[in-house]
Amino acid sequence: MELQRFSLHCGLQPLLALPLLFAAPGCRDDAESPTSPGATEAPQLATTAAALVFRVISAGESHSCGVTTSNVAYCWGNNFNGQLGVGSAVFSDQLFPVPVASALRFRNVSVGPTYSCGVTTDDRAYCWGSGAVGDGSSDRQYTPVAVAGNLSFRLVRAGAGHTCGITTGNVAYCWGNNSWGQLGNYSHIWSWTPVKVGGGLAWRWVSPGQLHTCGVTTSSKAYCWGRNFEGQLGVSGISSKSSPIAVGGALSIRDIESGYFHTCAVTTANRAYCWGDGASGQLGDGTLTTRSTPRLVTGTLQFKNVSAAGSYSCGLTIGGQGYCWGTNAQGRLGDGTLTNHYTPKALAGNLTLAQLSAGNVHGCGVTTLGRGYCWGSNYNGQLGDGTTTRRSSPVPVAGPI
Repeated sequence: MELQRFSLHCGLQPLLALPLLFAAPGCRDDAESPTSPGATEAPQLATTAAALVFRVISAGESHSCGVTTSNVAYCWGNNFNGQLGVGSAVFSDQLFPVPVASALRFRNVSVGPTYSCGVTTDDRAYCWGSGAVGDGSSDRQYTPVAVAGNLSFRLVRAGAGHTCGITTGNVAYCWGNNSWGQLGNYSHIWSWTPVKVGGGLAWRWVSPGQLHTCGVTTSSKAYCWGRNFEGQLGVSGISSKSSPIAVGGALSIRDIESGYFHTCAVTTANRAYCWGDGASGQLGDGTLTTRSTPRLVTGTLQFKNVSAAGSYSCGLTIGGQGYCWGTNAQGRLGDGTLTNHYTPKALAGNLTLAQLSAGNVHGCGVTTLGRGYCWGSNYNGQLGDGTTTRRSSPVPVAGPI
């Protein structure tokens, strides 16, 4: 899951961030064998429509959404839960971008597994689909609905089952699933409307993941809350925390992204660190080891931002090059192969990116010229290239039909 910051979101994310965004183990994309019939790469379909010029694209589980430079939101891929916002119960997959059915103009967007959220140009948060949409109900919404509370937001991030945002006054709010304290309000009570994150901190960034949340304060300090069984909060000795706790290591953090059961961040010195579940190599330290405190990503790359997903992570360098590491099933690392990499591996295609988002089994990015590219699993058309063919290298997002 990623928001406009000329970078990577979750959630998931998120994309972005989970940016976040993230799927439960055993989803049908992961079950698709890289060598099964119909799963091989195929030539890209041509499109005669004018290409969209994007500011940001957020990759989720089986759909993606983006915002153009004219502030119009588009989505594509799976729509079973109304997450494309097309305005009706159209359950068929959309292989090309379709405009969100609304006269609203968006500044950024973030997608979760079955829902999407965005912030409009007048600082209002809206969500659609099925999940933590924040309108006070758990009903499926086919068009954008306003997040309750009449709050002015500058960013909103969709996670797996909960959503978080930061107001224009730098106050963090979360809503949705709170079984592990991931809303950060000192409780485990679910809320379908925004509740204030505890601690009285001033926030610059927030990223909800699967069952935890992390954020960065205006003083560049990283905090996390929620589940910690895998060490994703960056501290040891606790199983969960229902309010923000400082990440270990005393690092000065600029960017942070919560993944499925791990977290990645970039320091003010442009170095990437990850911690939590490392069983798939998603921490980027060259091992399959779980870490409860921040671990430096291998290499000397200077990163601008990071994006954490389920079993892999990605980073965007200061020079605009995308790198990913971890499990490469369905080509989610985007390097042109299906080989796992436990240290950063460059995206294929020599693209210069302004923004990048790692979804559950696919990723997307936007070039400095505003062209959208996606790669990885395409079972539901979430790459937006007009096909359902898996791509191990970035392919352009097609114009709407």
